Formats: sequence, structure tokens, C-alpha cells
Amino acid sequence: MRREELAESTCAIAQSLAAVGDPWSLLVIRDVAGGVHRFDALRDALDVSRRTLTDRLAGLVDNGVLERRCYQQRPPRYEYHLTDQGRGLLPTLVALQDWGSRHLLGDGTLSATTTPGSLESERVHGLLGQQMPAVRLLDTAGAGTDPVTADAFTVLACLPGAIADATAYPADWAQIPGAAGCTLEATTYRDLAHEFAALGAHVRLLSTATPRQLSAFAAELDLAMPLLSDEELQLVTALRLPTFHASGRDHLKRLTMIIGPDRMIQAVQFPISSPADSVRETLASLARLG
Repeated sequence: MRREELAESTCAIAQSLAAVGDPWSLLVIRDVAGGVHRFDALRDALDVSRRTLTDRLAGLVDNGVLERRCYQQRPPRYEYHLTDQGRGLLPTLVALQDWGSRHLLGDGTLSATTTPGSLESERVHGLLGQQMPAVRLLDTAGAGTDPVTADAFTVLACLPGAIADATAYPADWAQIPGAAGCTLEATTYRDLAHEFAALGAHVRLLSTATPRQLSAFAAELDLAMPLLSDEELQLVTALRLPTFHASGRDHLKRLTMIIGPDRMIQAVQFPISSPADSVRETLASLARLG
């Protein structure tokens, strides 16, 4: 079946594949979501020919996935950004990453963690030296918030759960390797808050739970630090953070990043075998960085 025939099909899957089913198109969307917006930067990142990239960008613009924004008048130069329609594809990218990590790079086991030295671990540690993208995540009040604190170190701890209502967790949550421990990790950060403050660091807890769920979690545990929701998978996609899919929802795998005042990622912990010990390890990393 030709691409033109796919686009005319009554099947929504076929029509979607006609618009974005080409591998290069999906990789372009991945990199634009990650903050690469200009033609030459995209070509370098993808190591693709100018013709191929030009064709894919034109197709994605025509299908309403990307929009062009002029950043230079003479000669005219454009950046490419996701539209609202394009952002709707982010869960698809996350699903592909999760499936590949589990079934192609892994042994098919559902897991909230990985093994040290795995390809997934290497990819996450490759975040060192990268700049945090400019995204706005919802806080517990539903307001858009920059996950990074200006002029200070930021600790961003990614939690698989962070939900107060035990019935809201997927079935057999405790049997998923690495999933349990969100309460212990959060309360350890709470109890050691004065030590993080003494090092000039601001702690943020990140989850794909909804702002309402995070608000209830914070109230139950008396947490003073901000809790941020990446329910729409913006930061997950931008940094290609590891996730796992359980009971119809995407959950972050447990990891911690330290981001410097320059917005550069300066330390990464992944995988994490002990939630409480990881908090103390973060303190030690901050002391070395300071």
C-alpha cells in the first residue's frame, strides 16, 4: 500500500502512519522535542542528507505536526517547533522507547529500573553535560513551573509513583522491580531538607502523576519541597528519560539528576537500588560539586 493510499484509508492507524510513520520523521520529532530546532543542527544530530531532512520537515509541516518560525529575515531562516498536534505524539515516542528498552534492549521484564552498565543506563548517564530544556511543568496548584531553580543547584528526583491513594497504583505494583519506595525517598528528602539547604540546593520531586495526586501525596507526607507533574511527558521526551508502562499509564523510572545554576546536568544517579541511600548519595555529590 502506497503512502497516498494510507492517507485515504478509513483506518486512523494507517492515516497516522502516512503522516509520521517514516523512521526519519519520528526521529525529527524526537529531536525537535529535545530542543533541536534549526535545520543544520537537526542534520548534524541525525546525520541525514539535506534532501531527506528537507522532505521530512516539509511533510511534518504540511501535516500540522511542526510549525516554522522565522528567526532571521535576510536571508530567511526558520526554526521548527512542535504544534499542539505534534505534542500529542509525545506519548507515542515514549511508548516506542519503553517498548524498545523492554523488549529489544532488555529481556521483556516489566521493570522500574535497570541493571548497572545496561544500554539504558549508558543512555541516561549520557545526559551529563546536557542543558535542561526550557519546559514548564505543572506544580501541585496546577501552575506552570520551571523545574530548574535560577542561580542555584537543583536536585530533580524522578519518582515512579508519588500517589497517596494506594488503590490508584497499578496491580502488583510492589512486584515491579524498583517501583516501591517513593514514600521512603520523599520523606528522606524531607528529613534532610536542612542539609540540602545548607549546600545551597533546591530539591524538586518529579512524577507523571497528576497535580491533584501530587498535592495529596505532599499533604499526607508533610512535604515542603515542590512536587512537579510531567503528566504530558514534556521533560520525559525532551531528555528521553526512562519510563515503564503499567496499567495504561507511563511512569518514570527512579533516577536523580543534579542541575547546576547554568542549567547543565552535572550528576546522574541511575539505576537506584536504595531510595533512602540515593538521597544521601545526592548530598555527597552536591558537596563534591560545591
